[in-house]
Amino acid sequence: MLTALANSLILSFGWRRLLYSALAGAVGALSLPPFFVLPALFVAMPVLVWLLDGIEPGTSWRQRVFGPAFWVGWAFGFGWLVVALHWLGWAFFIEAETFAWAAPLAIVGLPAVLAIFFGLGTSLAKLMWSDGGHRVLALAGALSITELARGHILSGFPWAMPGYALSATEPLMQMASIFGVYGMGLFALVVAATPALIWPGEGRTLVNRLAPLGAAIFGLGLAAGWGYWRIETTDIAMRPDIRLRLVDPALPQAEKWRPGNREQVFAQLIDLSRSPPGVGFAPLDQVTQLIWPEAALPFFVAEQSDALSRISRLLPPATTLITGTVRRKPEAGNAADRQNAPVTNSIVAINDVGEIVAGYDKRRLVPFGEYLPFASALGAVGLAPLAASLNTFAPGDAVQAPFSAGNAPPLLPLICYEAIFAGGLGPQTETAQWLLNLTNDAWFAGSIGPAQHFEQVRLRAVEEGLPLVRVANRGTTAIIDPLGRVVRSLNGSAPAVLDGPLPFPVKVTIARRYLLLPFFIMLFVTLGIVLIRNRTQRP
Repeated sequence: MLTALANSLILSFGWRRLLYSALAGAVGALSLPPFFVLPALFVAMPVLVWLLDGIEPGTSWRQRVFGPAFWVGWAFGFGWLVVALHWLGWAFFIEAETFAWAAPLAIVGLPAVLAIFFGLGTSLAKLMWSDGGHRVLALAGALSITELARGHILSGFPWAMPGYALSATEPLMQMASIFGVYGMGLFALVVAATPALIWPGEGRTLVNRLAPLGAAIFGLGLAAGWGYWRIETTDIAMRPDIRLRLVDPALPQAEKWRPGNREQVFAQLIDLSRSPPGVGFAPLDQVTQLIWPEAALPFFVAEQSDALSRISRLLPPATTLITGTVRRKPEAGNAADRQNAPVTNSIVAINDVGEIVAGYDKRRLVPFGEYLPFASALGAVGLAPLAASLNTFAPGDAVQAPFSAGNAPPLLPLICYEAIFAGGLGPQTETAQWLLNLTNDAWFAGSIGPAQHFEQVRLRAVEEGLPLVRVANRGTTAIIDPLGRVVRSLNGSAPAVLDGPLPFPVKVTIARRYLLLPFFIMLFVTLGIVLIRNRTQRP
């Protein structure tokens, strides 16, 4: 039966071939967080291999780059990304009367554009294709190259990468400490594609057909075993002098920015910080760092002396508030200059006398959410009002002063989706001893988006070997140790407060020290085997 299935996929053509590929991509996306159905990837990748087996190589460069192999990959990527990113449409229903019309652009349009990278990956793989088993290495290597490109070209959008499928368990997650999520993706694609080498099986013994899959499963088990050993042999201690209080006000997005709700939002944050609901909380004067989520204050706190005074009265001596806010840059200058200054999405630290002692401005902005790509070009064709309405924030400087709050060690601040950029968190990783991720997931409350975001952020802790503290509005708020394990967490369903310690970092990981170099070595070895095997098989 499986031989017949493989043959029918190989012989398919036209719209049926594209439909099969899109369905395979949709199934494969179920291996990603928060679904974590890893066997789905073992279904999707063999189907993609068989579909590419049935495509004749093109005779011209256009056929080879944008021929059937491209469209098979594009359809696979489209199915993958529609399932993985469909939740982006939730944000357009916050103000449905104004923005609901644009939801299809996020649900279908963005996957259609990003699927181009998958199409280029399968085109590249087809250039190295053969009848041998090493064609699965060609496919995995080529897709890994284009996934790296997807994560870096323009501002990059490294969401729903195949490597996250292997973060389903804590032992497998430890691979990130060496190879990062890109290396995990290459490994996952190779392993998941090996069942395609079993069928069709004419002219090969059963042992030869099963050997690649057996080797892949052995490699997967070896990785899991090493991860388990790393967890068991690594002691994680907690800093005795740091006590964190994380506050999730669970504010609905539609209510947060209404001008009449400013006082209510501010008062709720103060009340939650001073008197958390429930029992077992220490007095606020035993907290060293009080942390509020992204854009927690819906006003320019640096320009509001009354707000700073209220924060000063809230904070006991030696307690520091770290909060997300908006601010204008430059902060200096006269009132007219400040009024016209660009606005940044920022994190600030405020001490117990109401002084802002540290600040960070978000460097990587969300395309179409915080800024509009090619805004000048849209203005030139008469769409200047649209460009102005969507260009909400200005990016922060690439290099900013180290961020430190009170007695806490230096930290690396990350706002919202900045935490998904593996190997590109910024120069402050050299001195940082913990990661702080503030986010506002209320835009996507009720969808899989917040859970998916959290699971991807966890992997940064493993890659960097640093503890990660995450404070979300209507998302998962948590303290995560350097091995990616959740120490304590809140689910974001209601206003809540989380008290907890800050873990120490572990020894500097290979991924932190060498960034993407281990992945490039994996890629070089993988494609080197393909090229050598292809050369030896030629008449």
